[in-house]
Amino acid sequence: MLEDIREKSQGLTAKIILGLIILTFAVAGVGSYTNSVDTSVATVNGEAISQQAFNKAYQAQRGRMAQQFGEMFDTLSNDANYMANFRQGVLDNLINEKLIDQNSEALAIRVSDLRLKETIRKMPEFQVDGTFDNNRYLAIINQAGFFQSSDFRDYLRVEMTRRQLSQALIATEFNLPYQEKLQLALQNQTRDIRFATISAEQFKATIELTDEEVNSYYLANQARFQNKEQVKVDYISLNVADLAKDINVTDEEVAKYYQENAASFTEEAQRRISHILIEFNDGNDEAAKTQAQTVLTRLEQGEDFAVLAKEVSNDTFSGENGGDLEWLESGVMEESFDEAALTLLNVGDISQLVKTSFGYHVLKLTDYKEEVVKALVDVQAELRSKLSNDQAQEKFFTLQQEMARISFEFPDSLEDAAAEVNVTIQTSPWLLRGGNSAPFDQAKTIEAAFSEIVLQDNMNSDLIEINDDVALVLRLNTFQEANVKPLSEVEVQIKDILVNQKATEKAQQTVDSLLADFNAGTDISTQLTALSTSFVNKEKVARYSPEVDQSISRAAFVLPHPVSGVISASTVALSNGDLALIEVTAVGVNDVAATPNLAQQQTSQLAKSAYQSFVNSLKVGAEITRKQVAEPVAAY
Repeated sequence: MLEDIREKSQGLTAKIILGLIILTFAVAGVGSYTNSVDTSVATVNGEAISQQAFNKAYQAQRGRMAQQFGEMFDTLSNDANYMANFRQGVLDNLINEKLIDQNSEALAIRVSDLRLKETIRKMPEFQVDGTFDNNRYLAIINQAGFFQSSDFRDYLRVEMTRRQLSQALIATEFNLPYQEKLQLALQNQTRDIRFATISAEQFKATIELTDEEVNSYYLANQARFQNKEQVKVDYISLNVADLAKDINVTDEEVAKYYQENAASFTEEAQRRISHILIEFNDGNDEAAKTQAQTVLTRLEQGEDFAVLAKEVSNDTFSGENGGDLEWLESGVMEESFDEAALTLLNVGDISQLVKTSFGYHVLKLTDYKEEVVKALVDVQAELRSKLSNDQAQEKFFTLQQEMARISFEFPDSLEDAAAEVNVTIQTSPWLLRGGNSAPFDQAKTIEAAFSEIVLQDNMNSDLIEINDDVALVLRLNTFQEANVKPLSEVEVQIKDILVNQKATEKAQQTVDSLLADFNAGTDISTQLTALSTSFVNKEKVARYSPEVDQSISRAAFVLPHPVSGVISASTVALSNGDLALIEVTAVGVNDVAATPNLAQQQTSQLAKSAYQSFVNSLKVGAEITRKQVAEPVAAY
């Protein structure tokens, strides 16, 4: 058969077809086959926003949210609706940035190479001891993902261009005194209110549900009752702490280490030094020496060192403190300074003149701490723990290699590797792709648990180094695909939801009827009593008063000022499902002085509003197309 195919491929027809294919590639290019698929997530005035740009922005924003909100964000990220809005927010930001960049280009806003260079050199992140350090610069931008300095310069140029435009808008905003006065009056406004709370709980007993209603809700909200894919793994764990428990460190080993590292347990003698400095004046060594000798003579005649330091020392910072340099460590000052300080044995001793590159010094020993050597008995427990941990680390390294080798050579079971390193096989709880407890809270562990080699090939994972002290190998125990929970499992939950909804609806109908009667001037006291409630009066309620539910205070400050013959009332739903009927009876203003930064806050709010209005104006005439954005796959 193969021979037949080979012979036919030598025919004229086959050669013509092959020639056409080659010609097509030559004319159109291979790239036309691979690059024809549009992977952009949006276009703005004909410019595409790539999937790669979206993924990068998404992961950066997600990382910031996770860092800021911790476990709370893990919970939120399990909500499909929340994450859909989250992704849309990232896309909106990218569209806004694209509009700003296009407008900056149209306005010919530029950042010169010289200004860009000066900005980089002045950034404190790239400085060492106040001076730009190129090695630090390269290390930091590489860590941030810019592997070419030109990439970082391009990124910074874009950010600085955007900032120029935004600052041009923001810096021109200002507030007027009357605006500040109005805002102050609104902030300090109070309201006298009365409200009656109608509990939705009392309506639940009258609610009846049909099987059809429960089933309809189940079918319409299946995403709400979905089990996410999850996996349970068997694993073996190698841990330095566990290895250390089995290591017996002898007293002889502890004593030997103590002797060999005696310097580590010795606190050197410390000297607290004060000094008076006479600097070289225009390189005039003799003049400085003469002046310093005068200072030394005055000290020998009994003048107070601290007073004299404050009067004549050119080191004005220490001079204000009597010349005090606090506790000095060897090597901090120049060698001549250190040598002179070491000759001062008694507190109060004063040195002769000491010359350094700064000038001439006179030193005084103001305090002294003797050398302290920690006794073996005081550090014995610490050393025993250290030595056992050091030995465990060595053993851990060897066993880790063995565990990796055996689990690779015998990939169908963990038993051989477990026996080799003398650990037991454990089973994890159910693991999701996020929100697990240690050691399954790390991305690389979850990546391994959900990897093809574990789930599909049913083999041992590669060795996973959790940190310097812990290593794992996993294999599949049980995998559960994402599925919808059966109705029988969630029926009680659905009934609770529906009962709460219907009870709230009945409560809403009741409170709406009460409001209609109340606005008509009817006395509703009897109706409220029948509902086990009555009006509660509160005077001088502030806008953000902790005295009442925030939903009530917000509703109260939305209502119009009461006038004669007109009732100012409404209803509001509370966070616990109850409802309230609210009436504003009077409006007042607290006499509170304006805070010093009120004008600044108001200007900032106006600037933010102006900037947002500017961005919105750019959208009006723009041609923007959006595509559905899915959850990006995290790159571990």
